[in-house]
Amino acid sequence: MLFDALAPSSALRLIGFADVDAFRPIESMEDARSIPLDVRNFAAARAVVSLPGCRIVMMRSFARILDGAYRMPGGMVILPMTDDLQVNSKGMDLDARFFIALRGSDECHFVERRTNHHAMIIFSPGLSDRGWFDQADDLRAHGANRPALLHARQLLLDILRTASVQPALFETTEVAAHLQEGLLLALDDLFRIDPLSDRSASVQGERSIKLVQRIDDYVAAHQTAPIYTADLAGEFGVSIRTLGGAVSKVCGMSLHQYIRLKKLWATRSRLLKGGGATVATCARAQGFHHLGEFSAAYRAIFHEAPSDTLARGRQAGPTAG
Repeated sequence: MLFDALAPSSALRLIGFADVDAFRPIESMEDARSIPLDVRNFAAARAVVSLPGCRIVMMRSFARILDGAYRMPGGMVILPMTDDLQVNSKGMDLDARFFIALRGSDECHFVERRTNHHAMIIFSPGLSDRGWFDQADDLRAHGANRPALLHARQLLLDILRTASVQPALFETTEVAAHLQEGLLLALDDLFRIDPLSDRSASVQGERSIKLVQRIDDYVAAHQTAPIYTADLAGEFGVSIRTLGGAVSKVCGMSLHQYIRLKKLWATRSRLLKGGGATVATCARAQGFHHLGEFSAAYRAIFHEAPSDTLARGRQAGPTAG
């Protein structure tokens, strides 16, 4: 596996996460929010290397729904690191034939149905513009030339492994700049392929993601009330079919499943804070009024009873969650 050949060093930060709660602080620093889809098989890891004008972050992700507010004034490129990558970005199904690029700011929504390996190259604003980003504030998917992608992927792995076993090289500006230049040239080759020409799918994806974002806002504003699809459709001025289709396209599940999943995670967050809360008050605060059904749904997602989560929250004290 990609991480097996790496060891932490003064030039390489290597972090493994045993569960989603350990992963949360990383997301809070990066203005990202994940809803894991498989708590039992959670496994995530990050390897980070800094070069003079960019930062490389290789990630082993997990099955999740990910919302992030990316702020990338210098630009960012995300490359698949294995051939089995599968992700939905703003309603578009992407695999290892594509890579993603962004300069500026964008609200991003991803769904990963499985563990993926990808690398983010985050550029500093001071790095000269190489003509890669044709439009600011728009995360774009690009078709990847296979040989160029494989070359860029291998260079990234070489940089990470060098940082692991020869960290002193990264203390020399000349060597680090040389490694970076090789990576930039590889990305030059990758960007020579035109971006996706079929914009209709992207436009439909944008509409769907905006509807999902409105659903998120509505759910957050009506935590204690039951949510009905007819009310949502009427509120947004669309048909129930359109609403359900948007959630299915973007999140890969029904509208009901999506709303319930968000409310279950909100309830879990409250339980982990412990204090004087009870399972019943936490559940009802999120609109779960049938506690038997709530407990069954909670156990199916988190593989533990809500009372067990609450007990852990109380043991951890007020800083939990």
